[in-house]
Amino acid sequence: MKCQLIVLYYSRHGTTRALAQQIARGIESIPHCEALLRTVEDFSSHNSTLHDPLITLDELKNCHGLAMGSPVWFGNMAAPLKHLWDQTSALWVAGDLIDKPACVFTSSSSLHGGQETTLQTMKLPLFHHGMLVMGIPYSNPELHTTQTGGTPYGASHVSHSGQHGLSEDEKTLAKQLGKRLATTAFKLFKE
Repeated sequence: MKCQLIVLYYSRHGTTRALAQQIARGIESIPHCEALLRTVEDFSSHNSTLHDPLITLDELKNCHGLAMGSPVWFGNMAAPLKHLWDQTSALWVAGDLIDKPACVFTSSSSLHGGQETTLQTMKLPLFHHGMLVMGIPYSNPELHTTQTGGTPYGASHVSHSGQHGLSEDEKTLAKQLGKRLATTAFKLFKE
């Protein structure tokens, strides 16, 4: 049986999904670990194309770890992702997520557009569920040199005008976060 980690995201324009894919690559670079890309239903008037399956509460309950990502929406996670957490009371009461490792990631259209507050506020439901929340340590040299996304709170992407896709630093930091999550989850999974 593989150690299964969910990479849960909401993405309207594709950049948060691109980060999710890099985190999944990092997870799957660790032997015996599998990344499951999942998204949430978009209930806004904007019709985004779903590329990955919708998360179920059973998948969340049974995962060995979680990476969660959202675009910055006024310094907070997007409403469809928050809506999911508002439905997890039964998991909270049962303690189903206690001691499972977790991390967060985000994307914004500007460098100071609220990435760090979004990363911080996404961690709140994870703390309430008793998860072991982790970030990116400064032992990753790209964290010192990035001119785009990347924070110690989690992986991030900045969509500068004219820039298409993730920068090399953003890709590396997202993969490293996935590796760290998978390594931690696998150690706990083996116990």
